[in-house]
Amino acid sequence: MRAERLVALLFLLQRRRAATVGELARELGVSERTMHRDVAALRDAGVPLWTEPGRHGGVRLVDGWRSHLDGLTSREAVALLAMGVPRALADLGLGTAVSAAHAKVAATLPAELREQAQRVAQRFHLDAPGWFRREEEVQGLGPLARAVWGQRRVRVTYRRGDGEVERDLDPLGLVLKAGVWYLVARPADGAGGARTYRVARVSAVAELDEGFERPAGFDLASWWQRSSAEFERSLQRVAVRVRLSPRGVRALPSVLDAEAVAGALAAAGPPGGDGWTELELRLEDPVVAAGQLLGLGPEVEVVAPPAARAAFADAARRMVERHR
Repeated sequence: MRAERLVALLFLLQRRRAATVGELARELGVSERTMHRDVAALRDAGVPLWTEPGRHGGVRLVDGWRSHLDGLTSREAVALLAMGVPRALADLGLGTAVSAAHAKVAATLPAELREQAQRVAQRFHLDAPGWFRREEEVQGLGPLARAVWGQRRVRVTYRRGDGEVERDLDPLGLVLKAGVWYLVARPADGAGGARTYRVARVSAVAELDEGFERPAGFDLASWWQRSSAEFERSLQRVAVRVRLSPRGVRALPSVLDAEAVAGALAAAGPPGGDGWTELELRLEDPVVAAGQLLGLGPEVEVVAPPAARAAFADAARRMVERHR
């Protein structure tokens, strides 16, 4: 896009300070005529550059002038300007920083690129949480975020079951998963490694007068990926064989984890003569499996193990009796 090329030209001139039109055209893969038009567009946008005729002349930025976008590609600049201030960053107290970054980008970009960013923002929107779920109240998120930034130990009151417990924690990071905030923290007494706490269950946060050292080599994203995978595997203890109609196959990702469903379907054989497909699912336990699969109604048959088949049949029978 031309708007992206204009920003690329701006960055190129910042790096080289001066170049001939031919050099700039070759660098950006356009004709010299196009480059003359792009140079004129930058000048019209307020970029202080001047051209010098002759064999040794060229295009030059005014000495000492720089944009405030060093290191950003044109696509990155468009993405930054188009994304607005995500609710997640505002919740962490970073909304002002993002707004300031937007102001700097908008003040420096040519009008064409600002308009492109506006078009992107009008056409694409990210809404991470699922349907029919209200956002959780996370009153402790702000204090926890400050403690994470400052590497300060905290004392939290955490709802667990019917009661509350108090814990001193070293907060290592915050994770937003499917619209739910989680705190990754290590017990302050050093007993055990990092653990996960649902922020909505934190009823009180008090920052203590002591800091802590982060574990050497701790990477939040890598830790979360490993922890999530281990948690999912811990829940998938029972192999459940089912038969699904074509409609049931299409609906299965709506009642179970889509990634697990994709793996099960990939390992399944072709449909039988009646069009139904038999496959194996790894689920938590027979009763939970029956509850999850009930969402497929008559499009599923639980084959094995017997406990899962019996639980499914019992739940279906009770539903029929209730609706007589």
